Amino acid sequence: MSRVFKICAASALLTLAAAPVAALDGDAARGQAAAAVCMACHQADGSGSNIPGGESWPRLAAMNADYIYKQLQDFKSGQRNNASMMPFAMMLNDQQMKDVAVYYSQMPATAGKGGENADEAQLALGEKLATRGDWSKYIPSCRSCHGPDNQGAGSHFPGIAGQHAGYIEQQIRNWQQGTRSNDPQNLMHAIAERMSDDDIKAAAAWLSRQPAK
Repeated sequence: MSRVFKICAASALLTLAAAPVAALDGDAARGQAAAAVCMACHQADGSGSNIPGGESWPRLAAMNADYIYKQLQDFKSGQRNNASMMPFAMMLNDQQMKDVAVYYSQMPATAGKGGENADEAQLALGEKLATRGDWSKYIPSCRSCHGPDNQGAGSHFPGIAGQHAGYIEQQIRNWQQGTRSNDPQNLMHAIAERMSDDDIKAAAAWLSRQPAK
């Protein structure tokens, strides 16, 4: 069985497996208090920040609670390596992580930034990659894992529609370079390594302009 077939089969199975589960046992009111340490980067409204040509912090508002919780666990354990996030994750116990995750998940989504200056050709390429993929390079569509309209699928596949372009770019490059690897079956590395710089920028720009639900 080819590696590409394995990637596609695993993507399909994991998406199908992302069925609704019991709600995360967290409390949004407690989460608001615990999230005080998060606001400097992720903002009081959970909108994050996108600095053109600089660092980008992700929108957390309206993200899946189970996904946020898993990422906090991974930052704390070191499974996901980020020098900025680890100290803050270390401040939170397991229940506080659940509370913070539920708090952000219940906030209204805010608009993604960073794709405002993309031209029509770049947006067309981004839409193609996000919705149909590019099988000439064995790149499956983003939505094959990230769900319908790229709104997310369970704890492993976050909603990327409406996420900041700079953050999406940064994470794809992290997967590509092997500095991030906390996903099932190492799927994102296998996909990211086939993406050109133009592919990455186009997909990130188009996704950032889509509404998060």
